Amino acid sequence: MKPHRFSIFARSNHKGFLVVFMIGFLLFPSATEAQCAMCRAVLESEASGTTAEGINNGIVYLMAIPYVLVAGVFYFVYRKMRS
Repeated sequence: MKPHRFSIFARSNHKGFLVVFMIGFLLFPSATEAQCAMCRAVLESEASGTTAEGINNGIVYLMAIPYVLVAGVFYFVYRKMRS
């Protein structure tokens, strides 16, 4: 049975959306602020804002590291399975 022709386009649109989404996060890092409500309220009351920026960057790094590690493990498993 021949697959439906629109299923190919649906998969490619999904991948395209993911690529555009990731590029958007890379180009606009201010849109990916990751502070909890309490931290944000306390840190916004500070006049300079440098501490808030540092805390926000730390949260983003702590959030990203597990994803990078898991992606690396899956990449090496994928390479091992392909060879």
